[in-house]
Amino acid sequence: MGSLTTKKVESLIKGNPGKYSDGGGLYIAVPKSGLPFWFLRYSINGKRREMTLGKYANMSLSEARVEAVMQKKQLVVEKVDPLFLKQRAKQHKLQTVDDLFIDWHKGNVKRLKHHNIPERVYRKDIAPHIGAAAPNKVVARDIQYIIESITESGRPTIANDALLYLKQLFNHGIKLDVVGANPASAFNVSDAGGVELSKDRSLTVEELTQVFKVFRENKDSFARENYLACALLLTLGVRKGELTEASWQEIDLEAGIWELPKERSKSGVGITIPLPELCIGWFKELEIRAAGSPYVFPNRRSSKNPFMGADTLNRAITKLFGHEAGKKKQPPNKMGDIQHFSVHDLRRTCRTLLAQLGVPGHVAERCLNHKLRGVEGIYNKHDYFEERKEALTRLSEYLYKVIIC
Repeated sequence: MGSLTTKKVESLIKGNPGKYSDGGGLYIAVPKSGLPFWFLRYSINGKRREMTLGKYANMSLSEARVEAVMQKKQLVVEKVDPLFLKQRAKQHKLQTVDDLFIDWHKGNVKRLKHHNIPERVYRKDIAPHIGAAAPNKVVARDIQYIIESITESGRPTIANDALLYLKQLFNHGIKLDVVGANPASAFNVSDAGGVELSKDRSLTVEELTQVFKVFRENKDSFARENYLACALLLTLGVRKGELTEASWQEIDLEAGIWELPKERSKSGVGITIPLPELCIGWFKELEIRAAGSPYVFPNRRSSKNPFMGADTLNRAITKLFGHEAGKKKQPPNKMGDIQHFSVHDLRRTCRTLLAQLGVPGHVAERCLNHKLRGVEGIYNKHDYFEERKEALTRLSEYLYKVIIC
């Protein structure tokens, strides 16, 4: 039994400021300003330490004594500094998978150029299932459900990406002693989206003619903005995100140029893109449709993203092939016997068509904002603006009858 009583403590906290011992290293501190609190004084490695146990208003004398005994037990029996354990617990409060993801993603921000991609996959396809769960409560069946749900929605590549991120996420948890095992470790790509085939899909002119005809005939499900986005992607050869996230600030329609900044370029290199007359006309229509939005393709739905969603175009195209994610009753296939393609295949088609038109390889590569390889890439800093302008103009004229707008 200590030297203090509840009655004595009540009188002390109403009296002069100071530190009053109960014995065994337990003290009640009465500060000049602020609330009284309990603290434990102990020695470790020849040094005296003090650790706050709790406010007097929230911890009675008997509770403070029990807490003091527990902390001293860790010190004497387990030979661990209780203050160190308390500070470490405060620093690593990873109570949910969401908490673990935030801690893991810090490293991605520094390591990955496009760190927003794993975050988008996590927030959309992983967090809704396990985000609120304790990391050590997630089991293999949870992982299986997540990757199968993504695969069944017609996104095998995203399923593979999600599995990769889950493995990395829980390996991070093992590193921090948050989990003892990785629930995703036994799965491989055959359990998710399957082995991905080489990405070499390029559409023929005949296919393009049929595809854009289907686009036009299905305005209810394939919006005009989607149509114009696909037309621009095919004609300019830019990446999907570079176009759908573009702002009007980057585009000068009078000068006929688009200044793509390095911050939004996947290659990390900014580029001035010459706009053919056909493309200028499309951008002018989009400007009217944007209705004052600072973005070329504003998001029509309430979303944290002010521009078109990352999956919008691919989902719209996939629906025309007879598959709509999350729907039991699937829509009819409007594309007939045309092989399925993705938005990125339009960029590859652009490169193929440039070659067919006789555009020199180095000019075509710069049209796609690819870095030139080898010695030429090191020493030749010429941006081939005029050559690219001529090449894209020729391509737009070639595609004019295909993309009837």
